[in-house]
Amino acid sequence: MPLIHPTAIIEDGAELGPGVRIGPFSIIDAGARIGEGCVIEGHVRIYGHTEMGRDNTVCHGATIGSVPQDLGYSPERARPLRIGDGNHFKEYVNISHGIKEDHGTVIGNHNYLMTGSHVGHDCVVGDHNIFANGAVLAGHVQLASRTFLSGNVAVHQFCRIGDYAMVAGLTGVRQDVPPFVTVNGQGAAFVGLNVVGLRRGGFTAAQRSAIKRAYRLLMLSGLRTSDALARLRDDEPGAEVQAIIAFYEGSQRGVVSAATAGHD
Repeated sequence: MPLIHPTAIIEDGAELGPGVRIGPFSIIDAGARIGEGCVIEGHVRIYGHTEMGRDNTVCHGATIGSVPQDLGYSPERARPLRIGDGNHFKEYVNISHGIKEDHGTVIGNHNYLMTGSHVGHDCVVGDHNIFANGAVLAGHVQLASRTFLSGNVAVHQFCRIGDYAMVAGLTGVRQDVPPFVTVNGQGAAFVGLNVVGLRRGGFTAAQRSAIKRAYRLLMLSGLRTSDALARLRDDEPGAEVQAIIAFYEGSQRGVVSAATAGHD
């Protein structure tokens, strides 16, 4: 049975799974679905378009599934917020439900969002990502898996960020960030690989070397991107380099470039 503090408000039509805990003064709107074992701390608001899996933690003051920050929003256009399992949303996190895409806003599994971070409407977030304090995604951003967004990162709408990427603090991301790299600066620029993330992810030295060679060719060789990609294709690339090629080929906003020559 759910354990609900007497000051919490659970509207008729909200669905709570077994073992859910609701803290003081939290509000769960009609239509919200909260899976087994979730912990909802005090002063949390979970809006009615939210579907949440199991074993998530939502900390004090967070607002989950709120109305999108879009001047063209109207309630009849609402799309869901779908959240997977094992996520941790720290204090005052804000996540908007969808508005324009049929899939709505999607959060995968085992993500950790620190205080004050934000996910905008119609974003798709993968698994095992970390948002440091104040990291924000505008609408329609696609964030892959095992990325690290440092403090006060701001990602422009419709950008994509690939697997195992790291974005340094105070960076403004206006173009796509490919997998496995670190970017830094106002207007994010390539400054090297996310070496720590790759090691933690179990990538071998050979895999890391292949990724490094690919980005030397793409970022530092002076070749046109199309020519660099052609050379990578001709070299019988492994899975990681194939992922890099596919990321570049799928980009609609362009991919970040190197800050200066000479970075590894």
